[in-house]
Amino acid sequence: QVQLVESGGGLVQPGGSLRLSCAASVSIFSFSAVYWYRQTPGKEREFVAGLGSGGGTTYADSVKGRFTISRDNAKNTVYLQMNSLTPEDTADYYCKALKLVPVKYEYWGQGTQVTVSS
Repeated sequence: QVQLVESGGGLVQPGGSLRLSCAASVSIFSFSAVYWYRQTPGKEREFVAGLGSGGGTTYADSVKGRFTISRDNAKNTVYLQMNSLTPEDTADYYCKALKLVPVKYEYWGQGTQVTVSS
């Protein structure tokens, strides 16, 4: 059973930084890609950043230049370093892992809350 556990959320002032972690119960190389999404009440979950198994990264325009997705293979963990945070970054952040073999399947974590406020 694959499990994803997010951590690292909390309250931070505007302009501050946080690092979110997504720890997988299996090797992250078993996934085709790992993503971070975020969601605020009343809105759809939105894509934030993605990391492919080959190391390629993608970002939402709203976070480019501020957020960085990375991984620690030995710890089976994917990180989201968030800098220059604004109140608009306040959301619940979720990790998603994508498997394509043998069938396409998406795994989600339970989320971690990020609040940017003075």
